[in-house]
Amino acid sequence: MPDIQINALDGSFFPAYAAMPAAGQGPGLLIIHEIFGLNPVMRALCDSFAARGYVAVCPNLFARQGLTDKEPFLNEPDWERASVLYKNFDIEAGIRDLLATLAHIRQTPLCAGKVGAIGSCLGGRLAFLLAARSDIDCAVGYYGVGIDSMLDEAYDIRVPYLLHVGEQDKLFPAAVQKRVFRALEKNPLITICKYQAADHGFARPNGLKFQPEAADEANKKTVAFLEAHLSA
Repeated sequence: MPDIQINALDGSFFPAYAAMPAAGQGPGLLIIHEIFGLNPVMRALCDSFAARGYVAVCPNLFARQGLTDKEPFLNEPDWERASVLYKNFDIEAGIRDLLATLAHIRQTPLCAGKVGAIGSCLGGRLAFLLAARSDIDCAVGYYGVGIDSMLDEAYDIRVPYLLHVGEQDKLFPAAVQKRVFRALEKNPLITICKYQAADHGFARPNGLKFQPEAADEANKKTVAFLEAHLSA
């Protein structure tokens, strides 16, 4: 499906990729990209969930920094460029664009009503904030980078939230994990799944740290979680 344009809350527009279920209506799913942007991995993820019956939309959150789909897609060899985009990323503007995307999904005729979110790395951090700040129905995050700086938001999470964490994540070291887990476990709506031998990016297909076994386990849990909380 060609890219779509979403109305931002400030009156501007930003692009997104949308994949629709083949037949009938389905729940909505807001997919939030990593620091590598709206690349083929994110598009394929949207397509895979559309095949499962979801209205899946992934917005280009780097569009405000001038990154368009006409440029080469980012991937792991582009760490330096991706790091600059991440460093200059406005979290609050990103949340506003996600809220606009959430509204767009709910207004899509094929959306059955409930909408969840799923994100990795930067997207995982934003999924955490969506769970705390919006009326989304559930959220899933892969990797816990950045959550330690916003633990006070955990008390505002009133929807089911699932977090996947690789215990060997170099960007989310053990001491930080321990502090984050201690805070999050106080909220009964938060579920944390740990993967002993997994590093950051363990679930990114064909990524440098991809671990098929951990990724398969995490993805199965994600599918079951979404089905449990988004089914009519």
